Amino acid sequence: MTLPLPEFYDPKEVGSVYRVDYAELSALAFDCRQTYNLQPASADRQKTWLLLVDVQNTFCIPGFELFVGGRSGNGAVEDNRRLTEFIYRHLDSLTHITATLDTHFSQQVFFPVFFVDSSGNHPTPYTNIYLDDLSSGKWSFNPALAPRFGISPAYGQKMMLHYAETLLQTGKYALTIWPYHAMLGGIGHAMVSAVEEAIFYHSLARLDQPDFELKGEQPFTEFYSAVGPEVLIGPRGESLGARNPKFLQQLQQVDRLLIAGQAKSHCVAWTVSDLLDDLQATDPALAQKIFLLEDCSSPVVVPGVLDHSEAADAAYARFAQAGIRIVRAADSQSWM
Repeated sequence: MTLPLPEFYDPKEVGSVYRVDYAELSALAFDCRQTYNLQPASADRQKTWLLLVDVQNTFCIPGFELFVGGRSGNGAVEDNRRLTEFIYRHLDSLTHITATLDTHFSQQVFFPVFFVDSSGNHPTPYTNIYLDDLSSGKWSFNPALAPRFGISPAYGQKMMLHYAETLLQTGKYALTIWPYHAMLGGIGHAMVSAVEEAIFYHSLARLDQPDFELKGEQPFTEFYSAVGPEVLIGPRGESLGARNPKFLQQLQQVDRLLIAGQAKSHCVAWTVSDLLDDLQATDPALAQKIFLLEDCSSPVVVPGVLDHSEAADAAYARFAQAGIRIVRAADSQSWM
């Protein structure tokens, strides 16, 4: 059944940060469970898993560090209105919710402080650093960080050359310098209040504990995908990060997986791509269990600087060819 939206939900607040009233929500969730005779999620015959990728203030609230506006300029807010209402309307059908959290520290390979030019200046946000830039000395590993990581400045530069070359060989995005964002302990790292509220409400209405998966803490690799980092191995064969098998394992245990979040062109696209690689190595038919809520994700667009809309659309077309279904949140018949 499709449930009505709860009275406490205010769509105008989805683009703002506020305190979630857990005590009040717990009482309201109990009433919802009684009114609609909601069964514990553990009793579901059809197991539906909702994976939310990086639905955090840093990406989803206007004025925050890396707001994903898409071409509309308000993309992530519009996406999260649809997403929040989707959760409330389908409380009885959603068995389990997992939310990933992009998690960063100040000294990581995709932040300005990691590189310097010949004058000691750091690159500005949205600078792409290519292999040729590192080979020519246009950009170099910041030697002042070498003691922090227990390496020599020369080896730090060797790591950057290896990293850029690996990205090039694997066909991934060039190393991008991003604004500082999703800083652990900061308000930008927190989930969007309206979505967190819906997840908490679901957890008590359906008596299921949501999962929260941190990603992106490793200093020497980007980590767009929740499944694994962009580069796994350093120049000496050292591990830069590891793939997380949990997502494939859980997909094997459910009947369908719905995916939404930010950004469509980056963390969502690479999460789906990596998951698709894993399942194609085990059971390609599992792709038919995956549904992408395309109207609950937007691409990275910085007007006048970059626009990843076409890359995002191309990725989704590739996913569809592999058997993944592209659906809209309002069209429940397409996934139920």
